[in-house]
Amino acid sequence: MIINLVPEFLAALAAPDRSAAYHKYVERHRGVLSAYWHNYVLDFDSPGAGEVVRSTLAADRRDLHRLLAAVDLERVAAESLAVAAAALEVDQEVDLYLTVGVGAANAAELVVGGRGVVVVCVEHFTGHANPETFGLGLAPELLPLWIAHEVAHTVRYTSPSSRSELRRMITDAGGTYDSWDIGGRATLREQLLNEGVAVHAARAAAPGRREEHYFGYTRRQYRRMRELETFLFRTAQPELDRTGLGLRLRYLTGGMSPAARLVRGRVLPERSGYYIGARMAEALVLEGGVAAAARASAAEFGAAEARRAPGQAVSA
Repeated sequence: MIINLVPEFLAALAAPDRSAAYHKYVERHRGVLSAYWHNYVLDFDSPGAGEVVRSTLAADRRDLHRLLAAVDLERVAAESLAVAAAALEVDQEVDLYLTVGVGAANAAELVVGGRGVVVVCVEHFTGHANPETFGLGLAPELLPLWIAHEVAHTVRYTSPSSRSELRRMITDAGGTYDSWDIGGRATLREQLLNEGVAVHAARAAAPGRREEHYFGYTRRQYRRMRELETFLFRTAQPELDRTGLGLRLRYLTGGMSPAARLVRGRVLPERSGYYIGARMAEALVLEGGVAAAARASAAEFGAAEARRAPGQAVSA
């Protein structure tokens, strides 16, 4: 299901009291928007949220209006969701929210009440970087990749046939996805594979793009990952079965300081875990397809890698 919240956001901007209108908008959709804030920004009711809201409401939105005039976002979202659902053999309905975000993730996954949710913050897809909104300037043509990426996460989290440890954690939490809790309790292996499968899902749903696009890298960043591949795997190997939020931040989160990414005297590139995870997932994806891989346990990925190259499994 596509839920387009962009018109409501723009109506809040046009209201005489923008702040009051925005808060009413959040309350109308609190289940999803507060979950998005908690997982990717900060808790909506925390003291720092007010400044985030003020900045969001004051930002220049001309790039957003140009995007809306040129692109039928609902059509793109519906078509992209259908293609991703087919590629991943989705067996639980997914809600896709089109929103205007607050400078955080350009796309995100949630589970709310046991239901998979994809959130796309459209200000990042205007094709023009916007320092006032923190918009990344991604081309709108990249929306299908990101939608497929996030749908893969919801499959891994909610499909009845998923053997992922992440599904068990979310089920035990009452059908709620909490990235901070999972980031601290799930092994690095689970978290890398989760992102790696999503990269392959984007490839399957939207083939023909440049490789760096599937990772959310620039061309230079992708080239650097390939140059450092041996180092990246050697560095991650001893940590794959460890837990701790610091590991998630080091391997999967953008914006971390070089000191936070320093391992064995060298600094890991930002978000290197996406590249590592995609390589770890590759053998099983090639063997059984991305839909099966999205539901596989961590052990199944390791076994597939061992079958492909006995004694040289990068994920063992």
